[in-house]
Amino acid sequence: MTDRTQATEAPEGTPGEVFSAFLKLGLTSFGGPIAHLGYFRDELVVRRGWLDDGAYADLVALCQFLPGPTSSQVGFALGMMRAGWPGALAAFAGFTLPSALALLVFAMTAAGLSGPVGNGALHGLKIVAVAIVAQAVLGMARTLCPDRERAAIAAAAVAVLAFAPGAFGMAGAILLGAVLGLALGRGTTAPVGGHVLLPVSRGIGLGALAAFLGLLVLLPLAAPYSQGLAVVDGFYRAGSLVFGGGHVVLPLLQAEVVAPGWVTADDFLSGYGAAQAVPGPLFTFAAYLGAVSGPAPNGVAGAVLALVSIFLPGFLILTAALPFWDRFRALPRAQSLMQGANAAVVGILAAALYAPVFTSAIGDLRDFALAVAGFVLLTAWKAPPWAVVIVSALGGVALKLLG
Repeated sequence: MTDRTQATEAPEGTPGEVFSAFLKLGLTSFGGPIAHLGYFRDELVVRRGWLDDGAYADLVALCQFLPGPTSSQVGFALGMMRAGWPGALAAFAGFTLPSALALLVFAMTAAGLSGPVGNGALHGLKIVAVAIVAQAVLGMARTLCPDRERAAIAAAAVAVLAFAPGAFGMAGAILLGAVLGLALGRGTTAPVGGHVLLPVSRGIGLGALAAFLGLLVLLPLAAPYSQGLAVVDGFYRAGSLVFGGGHVVLPLLQAEVVAPGWVTADDFLSGYGAAQAVPGPLFTFAAYLGAVSGPAPNGVAGAVLALVSIFLPGFLILTAALPFWDRFRALPRAQSLMQGANAAVVGILAAALYAPVFTSAIGDLRDFALAVAGFVLLTAWKAPPWAVVIVSALGGVALKLLG
């Protein structure tokens, strides 16, 4: 039996451990997909030591290239690394359920945040994302940009995003980083960061790719015959065509549910506002839309159907890519390529720290002071992220009440 087989058959953790870790993240990860990556790194790389920064950055780089919800795909892969396929499902459930249930409750009760306390808490949650992302940029830069060549690649990635913002700009920055890493590294034999073993064979990967493409083609043909299939088709297509995840999915979802009259424009915007006030992946907005959809299925059944449909394509395409990724990154020259791509990821995080995280959260010096306080708590005092989230939310309330 090979070492690879042993590692696959004897994962280091249990599904219960994975669920517990990701439930904590699902309850505290505010700020969108870029901030989620910071929370993941702090909890699973720094605190728990499940993998190192190199392996983590490789996963981030891979998922940035793929369609679907980036942070959820990273979480899915991390759960699989720790406890196999049950761990992958446990990671998805733990990270997704808190926000999905919160948005389902909102859909069923029409409750929402209002007044200075609610608005202030929401503002504080935006500010804490600045501290989380800043901590991630600092920590990953120390590990992944230790020399001037890789620091220059990170700076080049920021420049790319300055002129080509958005998901395609991110993919282009990673591609540029990979090419520059290969050119500057000259086939370096630096060890691969974090040997990651995943129980995904080439056959399973090819099967997942066939399922991804087959559903993308067949669902539109079947949708006219069933409202349930029409719901699956709309949300599956939205999840399939989004690169970068997060807010990029909103115009696609609006086209799928508002244009045909399933959800009113007012309800759509109300749900989007509520989605900003809960932790976890923004893709759980689909649970709200499925619940309030006019035609059946709606309610709890509609929420579950929409939620599964929007996440499924991202997980299928990730599964298709995983068996080839670890072999690719183990090639001698591929190590230099991945070093460049990892440095570009640092640049992408740095660019995101400015926009949209900083620009949307910091309005004046008082906001900046609260963000600095959160950063100091995380880096100097080693406070857990959930505690900093609470402090920042209360700080945001205080700022609103003080005017």
